Amino acid sequence: MLQETRLHRIRALLSTLNQVSTERIIKELGISRETARRDIIELEAQGLARRVHGGLVAIATQPEPPLTVRRAAQAKEKQAIAQAAAQLLQPGQTLFLDAGSTTTLLAEALRTMSGLTILTNSLQAALALSAGEEHESLNNQIILLGGNMSAGAHQTRGEITVGEIMRYRADVALLSPVGIDAKSGATSFHPHEAAIARAMVNQSKQCYLLADHSKLGVVSRTVYAPPQEIDLLITDNGGDKPAALEALHQVLPQVLMV
Repeated sequence: MLQETRLHRIRALLSTLNQVSTERIIKELGISRETARRDIIELEAQGLARRVHGGLVAIATQPEPPLTVRRAAQAKEKQAIAQAAAQLLQPGQTLFLDAGSTTTLLAEALRTMSGLTILTNSLQAALALSAGEEHESLNNQIILLGGNMSAGAHQTRGEITVGEIMRYRADVALLSPVGIDAKSGATSFHPHEAAIARAMVNQSKQCYLLADHSKLGVVSRTVYAPPQEIDLLITDNGGDKPAALEALHQVLPQVLMV
């Protein structure tokens, strides 16, 4: 079993139990004590758990606020990031957009472009992309990915959504993470959101992250794209996190500041 798979399974246990013993890890994964020890050390190094005597405990992480709240925060910076991302795209490209607040703003910017194929699990993004009168023709092909929904959710999710993503190949996945860190990469709070983002990364030639300064150096509880899989970070220069930004400059191929 690959370490990435083992770490994912251990994180799943932590998200359910909040604390998991070394013995439980050994039994659940069918691995040796030494392998379990290495995985425990790696999860702590990634900032995803804390080692205690006999096992691991989850690091308390606050859930991400609702989309309406997130969109209002750093609104000016997010708008600038979305505009910068739109300028990098070309007619004829196929794009994945996740259900983040900044990617929803990007959807509004993409509506004025043409010749794109845009796949998204975000209802808000799909509505922004298809805004207009019924008699009008859309400039782009918009595909809303199917899947499950829950009360208050503005996105599709679950195995159906991931399966839909796997049917396509995109040129660029444009994602808005909860946090982006030089060591852990792109992270999300909810495992179902991370699963969708991960599938989009896997099915795309390139991965662009759209993250305002408040997300720099932040590690949420589920990793979906390590630094080596991120091609570009678009962020703003209004933050007070020079160390986190410099670390990202060191590990990512390109960081665009707006």
